[in-house]
Amino acid sequence: MTDVRLELGGVSLGGTLTLPDNPRGLVVFAHGSGSSRFSPRNGQVADTLHVGGVGTLLMDLLTEDEEQVDLRTRELRFDIALLGERVVGAVDWAAGYGPLGTFGASTGAAAALVAAAERPELVRAVVSRGGRPDLAGEALRRVQAPTLLIVGGNDPLVLDLNRQALGRLEAETRLEVVPGASHLFEEAGTLGRVAELASDWFVEWL
Repeated sequence: MTDVRLELGGVSLGGTLTLPDNPRGLVVFAHGSGSSRFSPRNGQVADTLHVGGVGTLLMDLLTEDEEQVDLRTRELRFDIALLGERVVGAVDWAAGYGPLGTFGASTGAAAALVAAAERPELVRAVVSRGGRPDLAGEALRRVQAPTLLIVGGNDPLVLDLNRQALGRLEAETRLEVVPGASHLFEEAGTLGRVAELASDWFVEWL
């Protein structure tokens, strides 16, 4: 595990790079609303990927000053153009680490899909956890990477939005509904199921 700095678009963002022995690829994580690279939920998913031989880059999408603004206004977490641009920059930064995937939670899922659309030659797989893929807009039709959408069964609004996005994605796509899970997958065993599904998807496609 190594702390890194990513200089992207005139800002410096923190990241945590973890590479298992002989990694089969690397997954760039785009955190969700009001979270950071220290998100315990993303950390649990990343740990499962490491067991499967997949490296991870967990990164902050906002600077500390931007995070303070977002805490007050909640506007930057929905600025998909900004977040997507930064995930694209992270994908470019990570290009030398082998086949790449992107993993996004909440609004970060839209940014992960934008990066896949902008870098089809680099991003080979995408996973969304409780995400808002609908916010990726027209980029959805340009995604070529196989995409897994994971939604909690007790998260009806987001489930409906994911079903709508599913109809707009032209890449190979699967929707997995985790029974008994709410938006944050806080119920016993549900986040573990997310981690298993994500690991299997990345191991298959990377």
